[in-house]
Amino acid sequence: MASYLLRRVWQMIPTLGGVILLVFFLFKYFGGDPAELLAGLSATPQQIASIRTQLGLDRPVAEQLWLFVQNIFTFNWGNSWATNESIAALFATRLPATLTIMVPILVLEVALAIVAGLAVAYVRGSLTDRVIMVVTTVALSVSFLVYIIVGQYLFGFQLGWFAVQGWSNSLWKNLVVYAPLPVFLAVLVSLAPNTRLYRSFFLDEINHDYVRTARAKGVGENIILFKHVLRNAMIPILTNVATQLPGVFIGSFLIEVFFSIPGLGREVLLAVNRSDYPVIQAATVYLASLTMVINLATDVLYKFVDPRVTLQ
Repeated sequence: MASYLLRRVWQMIPTLGGVILLVFFLFKYFGGDPAELLAGLSATPQQIASIRTQLGLDRPVAEQLWLFVQNIFTFNWGNSWATNESIAALFATRLPATLTIMVPILVLEVALAIVAGLAVAYVRGSLTDRVIMVVTTVALSVSFLVYIIVGQYLFGFQLGWFAVQGWSNSLWKNLVVYAPLPVFLAVLVSLAPNTRLYRSFFLDEINHDYVRTARAKGVGENIILFKHVLRNAMIPILTNVATQLPGVFIGSFLIEVFFSIPGLGREVLLAVNRSDYPVIQAATVYLASLTMVINLATDVLYKFVDPRVTLQ
């Protein structure tokens, strides 16, 4: 295990290096001149040159790249070009709001989808199974934006069950007052695709020889599903969850914008609209790093879920 972890960490170094080079040169040569974007249309060439000097854009490319690498490993990206707020402080203040919304969404959607997938797999081939597949297909064809608009109108304005927008400094108030509606809508939207996906995982396991052997020995269907099928299907489920985990830290742009949640997702979207390169670069590099770490942790979890897995 230790040798595998060391080897994977060693392999992550060139991958991270490639991400750093890609982000740096994309913003350097394809993102437009930051000095011109900050100066505005009415700026003089002297003002643009002054801004370029302040940002260090007049330095040699190798020196700019070295400063970029230093920013990554010291977590010091300076200040946002748009708001002049420290980027480190910006991440630290926006991330809690994002996690307050995204963690309950991830936990609920995975738990409910596993239960729903198992239930549908249990009645596979029946009328109930076919009806649920039709309903999930229809649900998949509707945009998330439609769910948000209809959900806000129905549950917020008409019924008054939930607060439509707002946020506070109290974690408990946010969880009880402002988070329920966006969490409910996000889980509702994700339940259809995840149910279909997990159902396919469970049905794939049900068709294996070990299930037929268990049935031949007289093992009950419930025991087969919960003790054998569920455990063996956890590897693809973990893989699916791992692909969603990075999004927990960056947030959902639609949710945070339409519900006025001061999270990291909304901040990144604002940075894109303002051409606030330092914020975009920091979010991109750290999200790539987080994705690699999550993938490594997921590979290790495979071993605990199924001892037959060999880490090489």
